Amino acid sequence: MSTSSESFAPDPYTPTNGSTSYRVDHYDLALDYRLASNRLAGRAALTVTAHRGLHHVELDLEGLRTTRITSDVVRIRSFKDRGGKLVITFRDPVPAGATFRLDIRYEGNPRPLTGMWGEIGWEELTDGVLVAGQPTGAPSWFPCNDHPSQKAAYRIAVTTDAGYRAVCNGVLVSRVDRSSRTTWTYEQAEPMATYLATVQIGRYALVALNDPAGPAVGLPAVGVPRVQRPEGAPVPVYAAVPPYLAPAAKASLVRQHRMMSVFEECFGPYPFAQYLVVVADDDLEIPLEAQTLAIIGRNHLDLGWDAQRLIAHELAHQWFGNSVTAARWQDIWLHEGFACYAEWIWSEASGATTADAHARSAHQRLGRLPQDLVLADPGAADMFDDRVYKRGALTLHALRKAAGDDAFFALLRAWSTEQRYGTTTTADFIAFAVHTLPGAGVGDLLVRWLLSRRLPDL
Repeated sequence: MSTSSESFAPDPYTPTNGSTSYRVDHYDLALDYRLASNRLAGRAALTVTAHRGLHHVELDLEGLRTTRITSDVVRIRSFKDRGGKLVITFRDPVPAGATFRLDIRYEGNPRPLTGMWGEIGWEELTDGVLVAGQPTGAPSWFPCNDHPSQKAAYRIAVTTDAGYRAVCNGVLVSRVDRSSRTTWTYEQAEPMATYLATVQIGRYALVALNDPAGPAVGLPAVGVPRVQRPEGAPVPVYAAVPPYLAPAAKASLVRQHRMMSVFEECFGPYPFAQYLVVVADDDLEIPLEAQTLAIIGRNHLDLGWDAQRLIAHELAHQWFGNSVTAARWQDIWLHEGFACYAEWIWSEASGATTADAHARSAHQRLGRLPQDLVLADPGAADMFDDRVYKRGALTLHALRKAAGDDAFFALLRAWSTEQRYGTTTTADFIAFAVHTLPGAGVGDLLVRWLLSRRLPDL
C-alpha cells in the first residue's frame, strides 16, 4: 500500500528540494574530510533512473562547489551550481526508463543550512562533526534527490584524521589505516531517505551494550561479508562514545536491550541488522535519529525520565520514520506521533507511569493551547511543533482504547511489516486501520483526530 513518490513533488513544505523526474537507486559516496580546516573533498557516484524523458537533471547541493562530472552512458553538455541546485545538462535526451551513472566530484567547507527550522546539515562540534539532516540538511554534504519519498541504498566511505572514528548508516564493512589517515566504509542496503543519511566524526571508542539478562556480545568484525541476523536472535546494540564517557554510557543505556525487546513485541521485528547510539562529546539540545543509529549528547547520559524517554523515542524511529517513511512532510505525525507514543509504551512497560496517565496529562496540556493545528497537515512552520508529537500520540492512544490492546498492537505490527522499507501517507494509514479493524468505528475516530482542528475528547 506504499504510495508512489511521483505524486509528491515538489513537496509543498520543502518546495525547492527534490524531484520526481528521476530517482536515485544507489549513492556511492567517498568523502575525504580534514578536521582542522573543515575541508571536504567528495566523490558521489549516483545510479539514476529516468521517470520521463530528460534533457537535464537537478540535484540538491548547497554550499559546495562541483569540479567535475562524468557518466557511463549519457554525454554531459554542462553543469552549474545555482541556488542550492546542481544542474546537469545532457547533450542528448535521456529516454524514460533509462538507467545511467553520474560520477560527481565536489569540494568546499561544509556548513549548516539555515531555514525556518534553524540550522541543519553538516555541523562542526568542539572536536568532530555531527550531521543532522532533517528535513533538508542532506544537500549540505552530498548531491542528492532530497525528498523523503526518494529512498535508495548507500555506500559511504569517509577518510579522516587518525585517532577519530567516522560513523555512518548501516554496517561497517572495512577500515583502512594509512599513515595519519583512516578510511571507514559503511554499507546501508535497506532503502533510506536522504535526510536520514549521516556522518558522525569524533574521538569515539566502540562499546558493546550487552543485555544484562543475556550473553555477552563482542564488537562487530570488520571487513567480513554481511550476515543476515537470524530470526529471533537478539539485535546487536553498540555505542560509539568518547572513552572517558564509556562508563556513563553503559550505565545510562543499560535499558537499551529491554527497550528493544518491548518495541519488537509491540511493533514487530527490528528492521535493520544492528543499532548504534553515538554519544557526542558535546551537549545537544535534543537527540537525533538517523537510519540504524541515534545521536545523543553527553548531557543525555542520565537514568531520569527526561533522558530515557528521548532514548526510547529515537529507537522507535527505526520502525516509524526510518523503515516506514512518510512520503511527504505533511504526514510527519506518522513519525513523531508514533515515536512519542513509544515513550509512553516504554514508561508503562518499565513499571513507571502508564500510557493512559501520560495520555490524560498530555490531553489536558493540549486543551489549554490554541486549537489551530490539523495533525495530518500542520503546515511547514509547525511540523515540529510539540502538538504534532503529543496529538499524534493521543491519536494512537484513542485508537488503542477503541480497539483494545490485542487488536491495536496487532495493527501496529502489521503496519510496520507490510510497509517495511516503503513510503506512505496518512490516507494509507486510515485505510489500513479501517480494513484491519472493521466495525470498530476507527475511520470516524481517525478523521476526528487527524483532520479536524478541535482537539477531540479523550
